[in-house]
Amino acid sequence: MKISMRHLLYSFCLLLVSTTQAHQLSTSYITLDATNNSQFTGSWQINVADLEQQIAFDLNQDGDIAWHEITAKHSAISDFVTTSLIANPAANSITEPACRFSSSAPLQLDSHFNQPYVVIALQLACPAAANDSLTLAYTAFFDTDANHKAIATINQQTRVISKDNAAQTFDFATSSYLTTFNQYVYQGVLHIWLGLDHILFLIALLLTCVLVRKTSKWQGIESKATIFKQTAWIVTAFTLAHSITLTATAMQLVSPNSRWVELGIAISVLFAALNNIWPLVIRLGWVTFAFGLLHGMGFASVLGELGLSSDYQLLSVLAFNLGVEIGQLAILVVALPVLIWARNYQWYQKWVMPAGSLVIAIIAVQWSLERI
Repeated sequence: MKISMRHLLYSFCLLLVSTTQAHQLSTSYITLDATNNSQFTGSWQINVADLEQQIAFDLNQDGDIAWHEITAKHSAISDFVTTSLIANPAANSITEPACRFSSSAPLQLDSHFNQPYVVIALQLACPAAANDSLTLAYTAFFDTDANHKAIATINQQTRVISKDNAAQTFDFATSSYLTTFNQYVYQGVLHIWLGLDHILFLIALLLTCVLVRKTSKWQGIESKATIFKQTAWIVTAFTLAHSITLTATAMQLVSPNSRWVELGIAISVLFAALNNIWPLVIRLGWVTFAFGLLHGMGFASVLGELGLSSDYQLLSVLAFNLGVEIGQLAILVVALPVLIWARNYQWYQKWVMPAGSLVIAIIAVQWSLERI
């Protein structure tokens, strides 16, 4: 049993170390507004790094991309637009003639989250009136990044386009409240599952939620009611805190420095993990609340990079926050029963909990150094 447990711990360490790279969200932004029933104008904003994977900009191969090198590829960019975007005025139909995208206006440069973006002017001409609905099919960048997203806003309606939902229909005749709500709930769930730092912080807290410190040793808590009460207090503190700062940051009521926020999140993971091994704080409720404020700002940076619905900003924030809570509860539902089952075994108290916490601490140290 000891040998197999060591092999299990070794495999667990390899798994976590292999996934320590933070998730980088690749996002483009499409905006279109109708000028009449069959004509739309707007723009497509693409990260230079993403676009460079499709079009070679570095003409002199010096390792740097200059603006004149991008503008020299205007024709190739226009071709990329026509092959990556397909629109149709008939919802979900492939039999009607497609609308035609074009891009002839000069390119511009913008930035999102300190990253340079190429702004491509778009014109969309449809063969028939599109005043009721428009279906947009998007094929860009999914072959190089399966997690890529496009935030498309057409006539004030916003959709999140992903690899699994690459074609989206905009129904202009009906309200998009429900569609917007569902899309941002889904993104909230998805991004807590992709946010390894948030997951490891939660797991570090849960590892000792089923234990109590007695005579300088961790022992299993006998009462399940006590475990549920203790877990509920910690999860509630974390939820309340990150909900406050997520909403405040996303609505631009506060504007924290994202670099220091990310460093603070890494330190919070490190503290939670090391506190399991060398306990300094036994009751983590208020400490969890304080760190939860940082994590909320981190969630808000993801939401900000993802983009808010232009017409339903507050709804987007609340829906994304709800999605985060659903994703968090899903992790809790899976992890807590396993920990309750394992809490009274010596191998969990002496090996699994400390070893798991140590691995999390090592990953957090690496994140901290990278983010400094």
